Amino acid sequence: MTKRHGLPAGAAGQLTSLVRVLVDDPLAPTAVREPLKAVDDHLADSLVALDLGVVRSASTIADLGSGAGIPGLPLAIAVPGAEVALVESIARRCAFLERALDACGISNARVVQTRVEAWTDGLGGFDLVTARALAPLGVVVEYAAPILRLGGTLMVWRGRRDPRDEEIASNAAAELGMEPRDIVSVQPYPAAKQRHLHLMSKVTETPRGFPRRAGMALKRPLGVG
Repeated sequence: MTKRHGLPAGAAGQLTSLVRVLVDDPLAPTAVREPLKAVDDHLADSLVALDLGVVRSASTIADLGSGAGIPGLPLAIAVPGAEVALVESIARRCAFLERALDACGISNARVVQTRVEAWTDGLGGFDLVTARALAPLGVVVEYAAPILRLGGTLMVWRGRRDPRDEEIASNAAAELGMEPRDIVSVQPYPAAKQRHLHLMSKVTETPRGFPRRAGMALKRPLGVG
């Protein structure tokens, strides 16, 4: 994995420590407890994003709904020049993320305990926003648009393609100053099937009224009508 992605010195040790804490910490918010499976499902699946130049060139990254720190923690290790915000609203998950940062010696990431809709300090501040297993695609677009800088990129990890979900997301993007860019088929490890990275760019400023108050994106999703 380190050879495939040309990772910096020290990354292998940090990634090993990350697998250890994901597997051994009884409060880690993941059902994957077998080390080799954790390497595939968590590390490889995160680091496949490095195949796209937009990740390596980002100086500020926000990982939304970070949970167990996937993909935010592996990307922080792989791109040490980027400042990474791990955005998570649930306190016990934030506590795990703090333990993981300490165990892995990651100095370029921080935990932000908040709902993304309430994160005023993050508005317009990020080159790249990432999300994995967070919400329907259109909802993720609404979460991400306000915190992306103009010209920034949203990258969403998804499985099998869903035309209706993609249509709704495209409609929502049009309301938010976002524009669909690419849907990239990826294979992070040999057994992986139906993995896709969805990319959108922020092309105009997000309109007034966004972010909507917490919960509205899910309760009344954009782009459905």
